[in-house]
Amino acid sequence: MIKSKTIKFGDNVDTDQIIPAQYLSQATIQQMAPHTFEFYGNFTKDFKPGDIIAGNDNFGCGSSREQAPAVLKERGVSAVVARSFARIFYRNAINIGLLLVECEKADEIRQGDVLEIDTEMGAIRNITSDSTLEITPLPPFMQEILNCGGIVKYLDNRRG
Repeated sequence: MIKSKTIKFGDNVDTDQIIPAQYLSQATIQQMAPHTFEFYGNFTKDFKPGDIIAGNDNFGCGSSREQAPAVLKERGVSAVVARSFARIFYRNAINIGLLLVECEKADEIRQGDVLEIDTEMGAIRNITSDSTLEITPLPPFMQEILNCGGIVKYLDNRRG
């Protein structure tokens, strides 16, 4: 279970917004991470490791860059909640062990709301608004990949 404050975005958050292209030449994800959402004014000031990012439709659209979910994980994002995700972003995030949660009513989440995400129960409890939002359950194999910390660790565990 994850419980934290929310940083809220809208529709069509693209990978160029998550990590601007001019920083892709940095040698490591650690060097790129400080530039996460650089053009969203208060993100760096408002975000604390462990916070949840929430969006609406089509989160992670745009260029297919695996660095986008990687910088979110490096910054300490505990989960991303959205109504829908770009499919390549979704797979890249799961593969590195970043929890993505699909929630049909993600638009009801507001900036600063404190959320409690329970993937086993299939729900998000919005503590701030005292409401519960249903989430789309992850297939068991994807949940196992997340539990292992990503696809590489998952495959290592399966090999033995």
